[in-house]
This record gives sequence, structure tokens and C-alpha cells, in this order.
Amino acid sequence: MTGYFPAEFSVEITEHPASCTVRIAGELDYDTSDELVEAVVGHLRGRPHTGEVRLDFTGLTWIDSSGLSALLMIHRATSALGAALRLDNRPGFLDHRLRLTDILDHLTGPVTPAGLSAPGEDGDQSRAGAR
Repeated sequence: MTGYFPAEFSVEITEHPASCTVRIAGELDYDTSDELVEAVVGHLRGRPHTGEVRLDFTGLTWIDSSGLSALLMIHRATSALGAALRLDNRPGFLDHRLRLTDILDHLTGPVTPAGLSAPGEDGDQSRAGAR
């Protein structure tokens, strides 16, 4: 019998003047989603004037429902600050799950200063390869 070896996962946050980029690599799932939420929310806690959080999924290899839930929790944190959330370099499997669960527009919609999505505006500009 072989043991369970979790896939490698990493989160790297790069600070910019009014934003930050969060590079996510590996599997975002039950075992790793708390790590992502804690890293992003902890980073924002010390920087309440961050205007934009960009999640870069270039290195993402898998996501499950716990990973999707983590994205919703991060959205809640960014919205509370009035910060925009951008989902950059989304692989096809992530896009598929976001559309299947009908949360893509919720996560990528524009944010008003009060943290509420503005009606009728399109904030989905971050599909991999589409710029």
C-alpha cells in the first residue's frame, strides 16, 4: 500500500503600488484552499488601500469545489475593501468550472467603492490568451 502524497502547491504574492499579483501553482483543492485564502486575506489585512488583486492561474493544475469556495472567500475579502478582483491566465478547466457553477461573472464583475458589483459593466477581461 502506498501513502498519499499531496500535490505541490505554492502561492507567491507580489506587491505593486496600488495592487498585488497572487501567483497560484499546483492543485487548488480541499488540502490547499485554506492556505490560499489565509495568504491573500492576510496580505490584504496589512494593506487596506489595495485597489486591485490579480490572481494569476498560469501554474494551476487542478481545482475542486473547495478551490472554488476559496475564490468566493477571496472575492468577499476584496469586495469588503472595494478592491477589484481579476482572474488572469485562466486555464480552460478553470473557466469551465467557473461557468458551470455560474460564478465567473460574480467573481470578475466590476466593484463599486462600497464593494457592490456595478450593474451592466463587464469586468471579464482576463481569459488566458484574450487581451
